[in-house]
Amino acid sequence: MTHAQKIATELGLQLRQVENTIYLLDNGATVPFIARYRKELTGMLDEVEITSIRDRVAQLRELDKRRLAILESIKEQEKLTPELEKNLMAVATMAELEDIYLPYKPKRKTRATIAKAKGLEPLATLIFSQHNIDIEEKANAFIDPEKGVNNLDEAIAGASDIIAELINENQHIRSRVRLLFEKESYITSKVVKGKEIEGRNYETYYELNESLLKSPSHRVLAMFRGENEGFLKISIEPSVEKALDIISRQVVRARNRSAEIVAEAVRDSYKRLLQPSMETEMRQLAKQRADAEAIRVFAENLKQLLLSPPLGQKNVLAIDPGFRSGCKVVCLDRSGSLLHNETIYPHPPQNELKHAISKIENLVDAYKIEAIAIGNGTAGRETEFFIRRIKFKRDIIAIVVNESGASVYSASSVARAEFPDYDVTVRGSVSIGRRLMDPLAELVKIDPKSIGVGQYQHDVNQTELQKSLQDVVVSCVNSVGVDVNSASKELLTHVSGVGPVLAKNIIDHRGQNGLFATRDDLKKVPRFGDKAFEQAAGFMRIADAKNPLDRSAVHPESYPIVFSMAKKLGCTLPNLMTDETLRKKIVPSEFVTEKAGLPTINDIMLELAKPGRDPRQRFDLFEFDKNVHDVRDLIPGMELPGIVTNITAFGAFVDIGVHQDGLVHISQMANRYISNPNEVVKLNQKVMVKVMEVDIDRKRIQLSMKEVTKAEGK
Repeated sequence: MTHAQKIATELGLQLRQVENTIYLLDNGATVPFIARYRKELTGMLDEVEITSIRDRVAQLRELDKRRLAILESIKEQEKLTPELEKNLMAVATMAELEDIYLPYKPKRKTRATIAKAKGLEPLATLIFSQHNIDIEEKANAFIDPEKGVNNLDEAIAGASDIIAELINENQHIRSRVRLLFEKESYITSKVVKGKEIEGRNYETYYELNESLLKSPSHRVLAMFRGENEGFLKISIEPSVEKALDIISRQVVRARNRSAEIVAEAVRDSYKRLLQPSMETEMRQLAKQRADAEAIRVFAENLKQLLLSPPLGQKNVLAIDPGFRSGCKVVCLDRSGSLLHNETIYPHPPQNELKHAISKIENLVDAYKIEAIAIGNGTAGRETEFFIRRIKFKRDIIAIVVNESGASVYSASSVARAEFPDYDVTVRGSVSIGRRLMDPLAELVKIDPKSIGVGQYQHDVNQTELQKSLQDVVVSCVNSVGVDVNSASKELLTHVSGVGPVLAKNIIDHRGQNGLFATRDDLKKVPRFGDKAFEQAAGFMRIADAKNPLDRSAVHPESYPIVFSMAKKLGCTLPNLMTDETLRKKIVPSEFVTEKAGLPTINDIMLELAKPGRDPRQRFDLFEFDKNVHDVRDLIPGMELPGIVTNITAFGAFVDIGVHQDGLVHISQMANRYISNPNEVVKLNQKVMVKVMEVDIDRKRIQLSMKEVTKAEGK
């Protein structure tokens, strides 16, 4: 079975879809490009399906690579038989492959290899056959002090060690025991003696025993973290009796002295070899499953955050709040350029309230400010209250902005390159203002792990996490599209087919030659060849282009189709794009070509109706409860508006404006059973919650979304 056939079966897809997708990927096409512009070849596969094919074919090729290495190793040992080669070629998992290879794997010194060196292998074979013979008499023949076998017990013990290793290396036994571990293992967590007080954060796991299959990802990761920090001891194992019974049924075939020795070897093999090996596998499997779930949650949260509604191009005054150090204020123009910065001190200990109000009023007038962005960190609510007290001459919207990661950006090389003459406080304020205007364009400058929307992000496999988050960023950037004349290097880097080198070249070319007038001008950028143009052009926009198609998501390869439409209708291209009556006269099937089928034609029609449309939702204003500013203001039973700031496998965290997010446990999210919090809420969603419990000392707020009487937060 080919890789494509296997993947098609696993994912429930047509073979043609998988084969074509693999072909496109192998020839340098990106996931967004394939999903958007090669629908005919893939049969309308979406990005999730294409990514699954990409990842699975990579796994299968890695398996092939390991299979080849094993075949070469066994060949070199001159032990490769046609049957063994057939078995190696047939296995479908890495675990099965390693099981077959185990007897041939070069070993360090083991008890079995030592016993073999003493000449005890024939005795082991004799005992393992379990014939009704006098074992003690046969074993006496192997006593040889010169070889290190001094008595009868040492001879039988050495033979038992060889049998134990044979049992451990039996592929069928390992497969059966592995299945038992996978289906019936329990994960047990106990506190390390003497660490009860120091490890109090893990008190929930001091005495825990549950089915590994039913243990949720966040608990598994928490237990492993507790173990890594030295507070917990974790074990993973099914019933010992069941495991021993499975093995015994395979190898114990008689009732005599030989069988008794084999039965003892079974117990030794399981305890000393098989059980530790299988537990290691199960730990890895449990970690992989927990990692996959945590990464899925993180990726979903990141996607929602990156696709948060943008305020758009406005003159913005942004404030990074603070008490003693003051509030850092910056003014940005509609393109996000820094115009002015200074510091005000409206809060204790300085309390320069009148001066701060006067300064804000003057800045709003001087820079024609249309919106005020306020960071939600320390003094955030106090600063919001201060701003809302000011009576401006015209309507000014004030929005609290999640500033997670702004400090990371402000200290980064990207920020230093953008603002070499300003300190981190100014850069942080700029980031707060820009992420209100366009969250996606600003957040791509920050390592996704620093944005604060993950679950155990530092505990999961960092390579897999980075790959998944990169996929999300690329998907979001390309789904929105990029204005090539205003985009930053960081934003351009994530465009399909571009990358950091081409992104820099685009920025440099733009700086040296002026703005791009057409998409074709991109070909003048050094190293921007035909392949890069094919992959990138459809996702790049020229906002002021003479050709309106250059402002849209219609790919340049499809421009002739649109020109044909206009020609057939006897109208101009601009008229076709602005006149719905004209577009309704088009019969899509008449414009199908060898390369462009109905899916492409239909996409073109949608794009002509709304060229360059932004898939993000419209911006929606939000305000916290004006009477609640601190945890001490909270009273159980209160119903408050809030914003979802993080979603985990066990619930969602909601900012209600008291400097400490509250937790809505999954059981308190709906009046029905749910297994995934994303069924109910999305990141940055406005919600109404009820305060259930407040623990000021532990900084914990328990919230509920069930039976809330007020309307959802606006």
